[in-house]
Amino acid sequence: MTIDLHTHSSVSDGTEPPAALVRAAAAAGLEVVALTDHDTTAGWDEAVVAAEEAGIGLVRGIEVSTHFRDAGVHLLVYLPDATDAGLQDELARIVAGRAGRVPAMLARLRELGIPATEEALAAASPGNQVTGRPHVADLLVRLGVVADRDEAFARYLSDGGPAYVDRYSADLLDMLARVEAARGVAVVAHPWGRGSADVLDEAAFGTLADAGLAGIEVDHLDHDAAARARLRAIAHRLDLVVTGSSDHHGAGKTGHPLGVETTAPDQLRRILDRAAAFGSPTTLAGPAGKELR
Repeated sequence: MTIDLHTHSSVSDGTEPPAALVRAAAAAGLEVVALTDHDTTAGWDEAVVAAEEAGIGLVRGIEVSTHFRDAGVHLLVYLPDATDAGLQDELARIVAGRAGRVPAMLARLRELGIPATEEALAAASPGNQVTGRPHVADLLVRLGVVADRDEAFARYLSDGGPAYVDRYSADLLDMLARVEAARGVAVVAHPWGRGSADVLDEAAFGTLADAGLAGIEVDHLDHDAAARARLRAIAHRLDLVVTGSSDHHGAGKTGHPLGVETTAPDQLRRILDRAAAFGSPTTLAGPAGKELR
């Protein structure tokens, strides 16, 4: 069974609508895919319908923006109760923080002589519900200022860049408690992909595991072979789930095709069992992968 547990649609910063993403996953030979848009569950309903039609299993998820020890950490949350008020309130606060900094970023770009207006941004990224730096990057591409998102971040939008503006993110330990209250399962996304190995060392993972962390996304293109081996060993010693995934964003993030990294079926089984033990009302959607339920 081929399983990809980290993808994004145009609801956040991917380029394909949820239904198109699910159909693309099925066409790529995946049997289970997770939709994990940033800080929102808004794409779930559309993705569920598409999964039923395409004959693929769908794991409903979120990638949540958090911070830990003054460093940004992305948390993949699988199968939470989307009606949980505590979780949704915090997601709304994070999304508001994302959107709230966009006008300031556009203003800084205009100070640099770039015609970055809110009208131009809306035209460059129609239909998304979580506006952030990737959409500003897409605007810079559309304006011909940069060739792609990577160049936009490198020249303008990365931390400390001339158009960077800070924003709100959730406290990681608080979010782990919210995820557990919402009966979801939490996995740290690409933990060493952004130079954060010093922050998320084995002792830190132990602290997070005690607070409810279920797993580590080990097999990710941002991790080299040595990092994967070390992370896998940490996960084994702490009895954490090991996942792998593409972090697919469609055309918005090159080199991350669907299924380029995958999760073993027994590890998905652990995620589903943990959610079931919490009494989560959110199950694996779609007709495929029923043996994992």
